[in-house]
Order: sequence, then structure tokens, then C-alpha cells
Amino acid sequence: MVRENTKAIHGHGMEEAYGSVIPPIYVSAVYRFLNEDHAIKSDRGLVIKYAREENPTLRALEKVIAGLEETDDSLAFASGMAAISTTIIKYVKPSTKVVVPIEVYSTTLQLLEELSGKLKFKLIKVWPSAKSIVEAIDRETSVVLLEVMTNPTLKVIDLRYVCNSLPSDNVVLIVDNTFTTPVLLKPAKLGSKLVIHSLTKYLAGHNDVIGGAVAGSFDMIKELWDWRRMLGTLQQPFEAYLTLRGIKTLEVRFEKMSQSALAVAEFLSEHSRIEEVMYPGLSTDPYHDIAEKLFLRKLYGAVVSFKIKGSKDETIRFLKKLKIIKPTLSLGGTESLISIASAAAAKYIPHEERLKLGITDNLLRLSVGLEDTNDLVEDLSQALT
Repeated sequence: MVRENTKAIHGHGMEEAYGSVIPPIYVSAVYRFLNEDHAIKSDRGLVIKYAREENPTLRALEKVIAGLEETDDSLAFASGMAAISTTIIKYVKPSTKVVVPIEVYSTTLQLLEELSGKLKFKLIKVWPSAKSIVEAIDRETSVVLLEVMTNPTLKVIDLRYVCNSLPSDNVVLIVDNTFTTPVLLKPAKLGSKLVIHSLTKYLAGHNDVIGGAVAGSFDMIKELWDWRRMLGTLQQPFEAYLTLRGIKTLEVRFEKMSQSALAVAEFLSEHSRIEEVMYPGLSTDPYHDIAEKLFLRKLYGAVVSFKIKGSKDETIRFLKKLKIIKPTLSLGGTESLISIASAAAAKYIPHEERLKLGITDNLLRLSVGLEDTNDLVEDLSQALT
């Protein structure tokens, strides 16, 4: 059996005529085409004639992602939100319910709220727990969308419980696996119908690519392919090439980042200027036991959320004093990045709901990169002093 890191490096299956070890970038907008019977077809039997529909560079990446998630196939998109929006538009049905935790990436929540009025489905927002999600599912539910590790407070949802409790195969369970990655979790193996990634984060991994992906069965991916074609939401070949290059080091990057994140979380949890640390790798974290049982390895991700004792102004002063860690958006790259959660990931979650979730103006989300762990701890220490 071929193992994880080997799949990431060799899973593209693109053996070129000239013996190129690395799949080339196909930038052509058009390909030779007479009609459907006289055309070049991709490995999934679809005609390659126009780059908005199918591209060989994307196929290399899509096969690697499917291999890592252990699904039949996948599709690459222009961004994580392009992947989510295309999937939602395809699978929601009028007069049905879509169930989503109130704590997801807030642009996802904003999209669902906008689409619910236009596409005439009922949006049910629930507390981010497996029990609350399952209790909200009924015969009218068509789609359930969740993040295994919530953004930004890192609540871990017991996906195994959710999958085992689904009332029927008619519910399309969509799992965002961006924070956990295939290194920690393979949602499709537990029963998720579709798995979504923001490729911008860990899979590309270098803070220089925007992209998204959806992995699933042959039939569902083929259906979704048609919607990607119509909406024009596919990733461009150069970005696909960069993602394919980045994904080769996913396992080693994610392991090192996660180990550093645990060390940072332990340091912060003992600091007098810190009010609270949210990280499932800490034995004191309320979601530690769920993570222990759910995750495939003794790793807990590379994001640490924490609250500084003090006001929003004091939080901003702390950010300005950081020298190595960069105050900006996004996560999952080689550089450590930090942001105020209420102004970034949780921006579009209503204020009252943010407070219930513990998302206050002094909550920071730190994405731990590949810098030396001691340098990161020292940077945090001097900024807190």
C-alpha cells in the first residue's frame, strides 16, 4: 500500500512523453477539437477542448487530492469560496433545510444567508457540536455543512458521531477539512459525501496561492464538474502547479507546525498576560478527548487561538510589537500569521452570537509556521512584556 507522503509526491500519474518527472504547466486556453467523437479526453473521460472546463495541470493536482482524501476524484477551484459556492448552488434544494454551525468561516455563513433568500431554502444555524447538528437534521434537510475544527475557537466536532447519526443517504454532508487536512482526518472514510479544502492554506502551504478543492465520489464530482464549467470557478494552471508543488511537503510541514503549535500553546497557557488558550492539543482543553479519538495522529493542528488580558487597544499594541509573527489574514503557510478573530475569520458572525461563542475583541488566531519554535516563543514573550 502506497503511504501518505508518497501519494502527495507521485499521485498525479502524469507520465509525460519526454520523461518529465514534474508535470508541466498547460497554459493553452484551447485544445484540438472537431466534435465529441474526435477529441482528446482526460483520464475521467471528459473532453479537453477549453480551459474553463478541463486542464491537464489541474487533473494532476485533482488526482493527488483524491488520493490523499481517499475519494474517487476531486475538482480544483479558483478559491476555497469558489469551491463552497459552487457546491452549495449545486446541492441545495428549494423548500429544504441547510444545517450549519453558527461558528464557521464567516464568509461561508454570509454566503449561505444570501443564497437562502435567492434559492428559497431554510438556513438552520446551530451550536457547533455534533449533538446540536444531529438534532437539527430531519426529513427536510438536504445539506449539512460543517468544519471539523471550528474557526476561530477550535471547537472539535465529533464527525464520527455525526456520520453515524445521519438519518438517510439523501442528506449531503459537506465537511471542510482545511484546518485538519488529510494528515489528521479523512472525512469521506467516516461517511462524508464531499470534502472541501481551501488550498490556499496547508495544501499549497506557502502563502502564495489562492485555491480550493472538493473531493468525493465519481458521480458527485461529475455532477459538480458541470457546475464548475457553467460558473467558471476552476483554478488556473499556474496556481494548480504551485499547489501541486506545495502539497508534496504537506506531511512534514504539518507535523512540524503542529509540534510548534503545541509548544506555543503550552507557553501561552502559563503566561500571566494570557486570559485563555484554545488548542485541542492541551490536555486541559475541553475538546482534547474528542480530538484524541477522532484524529489519525497525535497531532492537533497548527492554529492556536488565545485571549490577551486587556482591551482591544491593548491587543492591537501587542500585535504591533511582534517582530517575526506577521499580523495579517489567512493561515497554513510557512510564515506565522496572526489576526484579531472578530475583525477577520468571524467578521460576519453577528455580534451577539460571537460573544456566545467566546469570540471577543481580545481573541487572537495564530497560525504557526515553520520558523524555529524558540524564536516564535521569544517573539510572543517580548510582545507580551
